[in-house]
Amino acid sequence: MEIDIVTREDLRQFKREMLEELKQIIGNREKDNLGREWLKSAEVRRLLGISPGTLQNLRAGGTLPYRKVGGSMYYRTEDIRKMMEGGNGNG
Repeated sequence: MEIDIVTREDLRQFKREMLEELKQIIGNREKDNLGREWLKSAEVRRLLGISPGTLQNLRAGGTLPYRKVGGSMYYRTEDIRKMMEGGNGNG
């Protein structure tokens, strides 16, 4: 049986590579979705990788503004960007 030894530097390199791949995946998702002005709830959840409950908490807390049209919630891409950058998304 062969044993491979994994060093801390190996783990650091793996982490860097994984983060870079995740950034690329998320970047591609943002390009696909953030080209539009308004997104539906399901699109926002997929984009941010969050549950319906978390999205509801963001709405209820005023962190992410929304508009309700009929029975659907819509979110401005600019508000999502601001929230991701650390702003509150309110103007």
